[in-house]
Amino acid sequence: MKRPVVALASDHAGFRLKEIAKEILNEIGISIQDFGTDSDASVDYPDYAKPAIASIVAGKADRGVLVCGSGIGMSIVANKFPGIRAALVSDAKTAEMSRKHNDANVLVLPGWKLGRPEAEEILKVWLGTEFEGGRHQRRLDKIRDVEK
Repeated sequence: MKRPVVALASDHAGFRLKEIAKEILNEIGISIQDFGTDSDASVDYPDYAKPAIASIVAGKADRGVLVCGSGIGMSIVANKFPGIRAALVSDAKTAEMSRKHNDANVLVLPGWKLGRPEAEEILKVWLGTEFEGGRHQRRLDKIRDVEK
């Protein structure tokens, strides 16, 4: 299986966990496009989510990982883009199901909730799980119809 290129971004509240995610992704050999932020100084999450998601939409990245405090803001921004299926995940089982059933192409992590051990498990499961297709493809087709 080809390793994906991952677009990575966070706001200030997700900065710590974004840096942890970057370390983990580097350790497992994943190519990263880091769209910032570069510190915990206050910023607006849409300013960082938009270029990361635009990279996926343009085909320059295969998947994305976004982090903000709760994960909600980044999820909202990401899911405004046609073809993006962003899943807010805080455990490995949800990460697995977001890929198997929803073919999530963006993983959103809550920076206030997760530490390195949980983030590492989630990232590895999410990156290693394939979409099941079948009846789930029919559902994704219906989502695409909503986006038209």
